[in-house]
Amino acid sequence: MYFAALLARTEDGWEASDTELDDVETLSDLADLAREASPDEDTVLVLIEQEDSWFGVVRIDGEDDPRIYVSDAAAAARSSYGEILLTDELLGRDTDSGDDLDSLDLDGTEDGEDDDGEDDGSAAEAVPHGPVGDAAVLDDLGVSEKELKSLSEDALTEIAEALGASEVLETVR
Repeated sequence: MYFAALLARTEDGWEASDTELDDVETLSDLADLAREASPDEDTVLVLIEQEDSWFGVVRIDGEDDPRIYVSDAAAAARSSYGEILLTDELLGRDTDSGDDLDSLDLDGTEDGEDDDGEDDGSAAEAVPHGPVGDAAVLDDLGVSEKELKSLSEDALTEIAEALGASEVLETVR
């Protein structure tokens, strides 16, 4: 079970709407969905929570790149919704394909040979346990990095309370 909501900051305060993520396949899709919630390019927060095992905050400020925080990357990696947030960049994976021949690993294993039986890192190993991303994503909105990292159960409720948006969030919960 998951819960996802959009909180859009307007001149009159925060407006909340629940959202279905079934048609969202990429972070770009999620950012577009968030931008649609605020035609004036105000701040929009996407809050996602999965069965109290992890939560994520995606902040969209106009056309800027999304800022992301995930409370437990390993737990989120087991969720199709979490996988949207766990980009290579967020996980610190090198996404440079590198056409430089000097960067290629030519140790004789490129033809499907096993490299002494060592695993070079499965997807599960590549995802750290614990928080990843921009823990300062809500600093200017009243939730410090330390506070965000200490949240667990009812994290979205506590974030909404700090933002002054708990009533509007509860209307869509």
